Amino acid sequence: MLTTAIIGGTGVYDPELLDNTREIGQETPYGTATVMTGTYEGKEIAFIPRHGGSHSIPPHLINYRANIMALHMLGVKNIMATAAVGSLHFDFKPGSYILADQFLDFTRTRRNTFYEGGEMGVVHCDMTIPYCSRLRQAMVQGGCDQGIKVQNGGVYVCTEGPRFETAAEIAMFKQLGGHLIGMTSVPEVCLARELGMCYANISIVTNFAAGISPGILTHSEVVDMMKRNITGVQRVLMGSLKYILADETQDSCDCRKILNEPGVMK
Repeated sequence: MLTTAIIGGTGVYDPELLDNTREIGQETPYGTATVMTGTYEGKEIAFIPRHGGSHSIPPHLINYRANIMALHMLGVKNIMATAAVGSLHFDFKPGSYILADQFLDFTRTRRNTFYEGGEMGVVHCDMTIPYCSRLRQAMVQGGCDQGIKVQNGGVYVCTEGPRFETAAEIAMFKQLGGHLIGMTSVPEVCLARELGMCYANISIVTNFAAGISPGILTHSEVVDMMKRNITGVQRVLMGSLKYILADETQDSCDCRKILNEPGVMK
């Protein structure tokens, strides 16, 4: 039974990780999402390449609603997502693995809800703890088993992209309490929350942000750092699966309780 999925960049997915792989074009009310499925140690796992198979979709044009709804329609309850991020603090060094527990949303044009009135109605979704505590603990343990330190906690600032931020923007985000800066976690986490799905984000720090970095920011340095850390990320993700799949009750988190709200899709 398919209950767990990974959303990540193209480099995160490796056909060697899964057996019996196949590609599904899942139709949703929001468009078609491409989902890869396969088995790992006998358990079925799904994977969505967030930016498309050739990394051709920029962050502000990703069809987040189709991706999350497709996983929901396939029966997925748990989502582990990866993200390349910049750091706003010297304590969060390049090469670090951080599990965000809060976010600040500075996106502008994205469709960030399934509930837009009409037949769907209007739902005001609780976001007190947006990133699932159960999944985060499983990922900490999965990393520990692999000898990889995964820090549990950090505020993810999500910007529209695709440009990098100015030094003044970074200074503002730091004053507001941000630790990490990226372009993809919102609205993914919000949409998963609306459907009662457990969602966790593992951020790979690729560089210090503008005004903190000693030089200008380049996309190539982000890509290079991700390449150096792909194996570690994969080990954390796959090492976490046994803990996630061992506890499907979700009693230790509040994610599914959103489904008890009037008007929420079940």
